Amino acid sequence: MAKKEDMTEEELNERHAEKMAKKKAARDKILATKTIEKGLVIVHTGKGKGKSTAAMGLAVRAIGNGMKVGMVQFVKGKWETGERKVLEHFPDLCVMKAMGEGFSWETQDRARDIEAARQAWEAAKEMINDPSYKVIILDELNIVLRYENLPLDEVIATLQAKPEMLHVVVTGRNAKDELIDIADLVTDMTQIKHPFRSGVKAQVGIEF
Repeated sequence: MAKKEDMTEEELNERHAEKMAKKKAARDKILATKTIEKGLVIVHTGKGKGKSTAAMGLAVRAIGNGMKVGMVQFVKGKWETGERKVLEHFPDLCVMKAMGEGFSWETQDRARDIEAARQAWEAAKEMINDPSYKVIILDELNIVLRYENLPLDEVIATLQAKPEMLHVVVTGRNAKDELIDIADLVTDMTQIKHPFRSGVKAQVGIEF
């Protein structure tokens, strides 16, 4: 076989077409075996930035496909964010419930945190049991579970018993192993570099 550097552009194009045809055939063969359609439990966790952002992007995708989205924010309830302003333009397809009281180090009140978590979880369960919703986002639920402000076994049982075609997205650092075990898709956002470490404060349009 001729070396790449000795081939003409036409020969390179032909070789490329052959390689891509083989790759497509292999890919099509794999895709033909994927026949299951179901609602997914999706977890975005890890120390890196982008967990809630990814969930918001998924909400936009779902809305674009005419799917109703419900979102409960367990921690960042009082934050005014750009994504919330955008999603509020679709009241028929997106219901957002900002119920968090802030991070535990800000509230410094465990009883208050537990009560806020319980109220948010009750709202989440109502959405999960409402057949009009196709996607539910439980933003920062992992934080609540980390501080044991909700019973983990209750959350796991509810997610396992969710409607068959409902997609549920859970975000936040330090996802519990039990949640990871029942999830269909888990993404660990790895932090490699962050401007906050260099003294840069949260930026409008980037962090909120």
